[in-house]
Amino acid sequence: MTRLSVNINKIATLRNSRGGNNPDLVQVAQDCERFGAQGITVHPRPDERHIRYNDVFELKKIVTTEFNIEGNCQEQKFVDLVLASKPEQVTLVPDVLGQITSNHGWDTIKNQEYLKNIIAVFKNAGIRVSVFVDPIVEMVEAAASTGTDRIELYTEAYAHHYPQNKEAAVAPYVKAAQVAHQLGLGINAGHDLDLNNLKYFAEKIPALDEVSIGHALISDALYYGLENTVQMYLRQLV
Repeated sequence: MTRLSVNINKIATLRNSRGGNNPDLVQVAQDCERFGAQGITVHPRPDERHIRYNDVFELKKIVTTEFNIEGNCQEQKFVDLVLASKPEQVTLVPDVLGQITSNHGWDTIKNQEYLKNIIAVFKNAGIRVSVFVDPIVEMVEAAASTGTDRIELYTEAYAHHYPQNKEAAVAPYVKAAQVAHQLGLGINAGHDLDLNNLKYFAEKIPALDEVSIGHALISDALYYGLENTVQMYLRQLV
């Protein structure tokens, strides 16, 4: 079964909009686990507009499943945060300063030497590493030689094209995943996966280890309730 990691950035956004601690990020993380989620994901950014750096340390104390920290490893503050908090997994994303949301994967060919070096830093600290990539075979092949443990397939293009032609939308992801699996890489996926397109994606992608879902899941929870929504997403992955 593919594991579900719930990204709780949007909970932090709501909390920060009024100050104080409502909703309580730590309580939400614990509840998501209690409702069946197999992981908690956060993506801190330098302006701390949602996840604050201190949140990471508070969450590390209480997460009992898998703690996954996403972010831009070209920022030394992010590297220091990950090494200090030691999550089970770090997902390396090529964000730029001020970026609203992640919108592309690494060029693992152009950034090969950099990725080798930074991945070694995290792996030497005992942290599993996943690299955010587009569904391009050459990028997956180059990722394999960086020393990363996993890739995370960036799924916005799949979600965008799914309503028009789901077979064509998923095809490059199937090919990329097949290559990754053959090369011994674990496979994660995330971005714009939701209750409409998740089941089909999970059925088609071989050896899919984990999906990280935040925006859609939290939005659905406004209508269905958080417990029910987490379990609805889990049912898409059976």
